[in-house]
Amino acid sequence: MATSSDPALWRAVDAYIDSHLVPADRALDGALAASEISGLPPINVAPNQGKLLMLLARMMGARRILEIGTLGGYSTIWLARALPKDGRLVTLEYDRAHAEVARRNLDDAGFGRQVELRVGAALDSLAELQAERVAPFDFVFIDADKPNNVNYLNAALRLARVGTVIVADNVVRDGAVIDAGNDDPRVKGVRATFEWLAREPRVDATALQTVGVKGYDGFALALVTS
Repeated sequence: MATSSDPALWRAVDAYIDSHLVPADRALDGALAASEISGLPPINVAPNQGKLLMLLARMMGARRILEIGTLGGYSTIWLARALPKDGRLVTLEYDRAHAEVARRNLDDAGFGRQVELRVGAALDSLAELQAERVAPFDFVFIDADKPNNVNYLNAALRLARVGTVIVADNVVRDGAVIDAGNDDPRVKGVRATFEWLAREPRVDATALQTVGVKGYDGFALALVTS
């Protein structure tokens, strides 16, 4: 019998959740299949996590969403579904090949015109957005290279308003986040994330550990308060 620490049980519970609350979906399933065929790494959010992002954005009535890290556009589709018809999503992807897959997936899902995909280093794209004086974003999802998390958080704050919600993914990393001696740049990046959230007076934040088909990890959730 599987125990509560058995990844096989985590996967089975995720499958149970999905069977009841996250049914099969042509556009989303197609995006995953296209990403796999194109050789993209399988590091997209899980289906129930994608729906959580969508519900969070819908709950707060987000009209403008910023995503840092597109990959094949799976989470992008989930987030775009939270928007009203006149809403807008800007997503940033470093890898041009990944972006091409994402563009096809977004077009197939019917969001090709509602989503703006910018290709290049995210920090450059974020600086461009600020220089363009775009309207503040209501919801920001950060799921890119972890060593730059603090840079992304600072940029997100500059592009936010009071009430903006910021979600950062993969902040537990199999529990390695509590290992101060871990030299993995990704672990250092998520530790720096917690330090930033703890000292930044303009946000109120928490974080949750998660288990499931994506293993043992977690996400941080921050509200811009001033």
